[in-house]
Amino acid sequence: MVEFILYVADQKVSRDFYSKILDKEPVLDVNGMTEFLLSAECKLGLMPVEGITKILGKTFRDSETVRVIHKCELYLDVPNIEESYTKAIEAGAAELSPVTLRNWGDRVGYLSDPDGHIIAFASR
Repeated sequence: MVEFILYVADQKVSRDFYSKILDKEPVLDVNGMTEFLLSAECKLGLMPVEGITKILGKTFRDSETVRVIHKCELYLDVPNIEESYTKAIEAGAAELSPVTLRNWGDRVGYLSDPDGHIIAFASR
């Protein structure tokens, strides 16, 4: 099992956002962590910035800095790219680059979630 964890400003806002764009309910939703099962071998976790700051203490950067930097890209291969892309915008994603055929052969549209994480909806 592989789990990717995004650090988020507001766990509830992020949970609701990802529930809408993934069309899934979380498999775990407790104070401090929300998890979505993406496949039999992959989960997406959402952890409040304050949670990772408590875990790592002074070795972790100030939580305000973490909130303002694009920290990762979530690249999702989806069956209906236009539907997924539109659903994400309706859920509050900010459009960064429309769905376009990219030079590596995938059609991809880029958005950002409420915390600034980059989400790419792709179709091969």
